[in-house]
Amino acid sequence: MMSTTPTSEPAVSIPASAALEPLLRELRGRSPADAAERLSHEAPARIEAALAALPADLAARIAAQLSGASAVAQAPDEVWELMEPPRGGLPQQWTVAEAVAWLRQQPNPQQLTYLYALDGQERLCGLVVMRELLLAEPQATLASLMLSEPFHLAPEMPLGQAVRAAVRRHYPVYPVCDAEGHLVGQVRGWRLFEHQALELSAQSGRMVGIDKEERVATPFWAAFKARHPWLQINLLTAFLAAFVVGSFEDTIAQIVALAAFLPLLAGQSGNTGCQALAISLRGLTLGDFDSVPLARLLAKEMLLGALNGLLTGLVAGAAMWWTAGGLDGDPQAPTLALVIVLAMTGACLVSGLFGVLVPLVLRRFGADPATASSIFLTTGTDIAGMGLMLFLATALVL
Repeated sequence: MMSTTPTSEPAVSIPASAALEPLLRELRGRSPADAAERLSHEAPARIEAALAALPADLAARIAAQLSGASAVAQAPDEVWELMEPPRGGLPQQWTVAEAVAWLRQQPNPQQLTYLYALDGQERLCGLVVMRELLLAEPQATLASLMLSEPFHLAPEMPLGQAVRAAVRRHYPVYPVCDAEGHLVGQVRGWRLFEHQALELSAQSGRMVGIDKEERVATPFWAAFKARHPWLQINLLTAFLAAFVVGSFEDTIAQIVALAAFLPLLAGQSGNTGCQALAISLRGLTLGDFDSVPLARLLAKEMLLGALNGLLTGLVAGAAMWWTAGGLDGDPQAPTLALVIVLAMTGACLVSGLFGVLVPLVLRRFGADPATASSIFLTTGTDIAGMGLMLFLATALVL
């Protein structure tokens, strides 16, 4: 005989996040205005979680003090900041009939994507898909229908790692479990991929020193303070390229035509490096380096750079031959054309190498791989490209 159908969802203990408890204690000891000011520096998801954990009257007074402007804060960094309370956690020994009866009593059952089967210690044992629940016999238990050991996230997992783990799964909802396996929350798939889309869209700005939080409405001085330091760094690195060119001052003085081709070489090698850099940053964001060996990517980008450099170098070499007086029979013209071809090929090869290594080195030292990558890349390609061209001209022509 079927057991009595419960009238409410079984209690699921949700351990408070260790990172949230200090904030809650701090808020309880402040006035609503001071607490609102303190919360204004937190991420929106963290604000929502803190208000939900506080007594209702205190939370209401704090929320009334929060303005839209002060509630805007930094982007979330960990899974718990996107987490919402779990819904649909049921004992695994429940029957299908009991689960369906419970579903009918919920205010918004259509918002439930899965049922979470829990053991006696409220640990996640499996996941029940609604289709399986619909087709099963009423007396079947959730344990007999569930997908055992389902994929789940951890509250403290960095969002970038969570996105890489979820990118090939495309589940609508991901359960979140603590270290002991207790179900503590869930994260909507669209929120993870929204974060991924924001990360990808922010890369182009971070490559040139623009903070990922900067928007069109960012105040003038905030934008200035975020951008200017990177421009100073860019100036310092540009001095290195200027020093290399200055070291070959005599060569440029004797072969004036080289000066016209220096920016051409720098621009071509820089664009080649940016192509490799964009692919590398995308690979880091999507976790492609887990399946593609670094050596294979380096070989590919260097070969692409060399081939592109050779083909564009042939065109640039023909332009140098014509500029240097090849039509008039100048004996130096063929050599100068060869210098341009070799320099373009070598510079683009090196730029492909730098495009892969720059973000990896930044990550190795704990920096954001996308932050100002193009500044370091441009310096490296300028030094390598212009230095190679001037060295070849000195060695082969003079």
